[in-house]
Amino acid sequence: MELIGVEEVKKLLGVGETKAYGIIKQLNAELNKKGYLTIRGKIPKEYLEKRFYH
Repeated sequence: MELIGVEEVKKLLGVGETKAYGIIKQLNAELNKKGYLTIRGKIPKEYLEKRFYH
């Protein structure tokens, strides 16, 4: 599992820093709700891709 931060999210999605942090926060909240532990400011790359590209 690869964790990515704000810079990678910005590049992948073509968004600004504030938007990237918001996306990470939202996706981490979803993972927490499902019972997963998360790291603030990082998101599993696979989960980001699943939510945006599938």
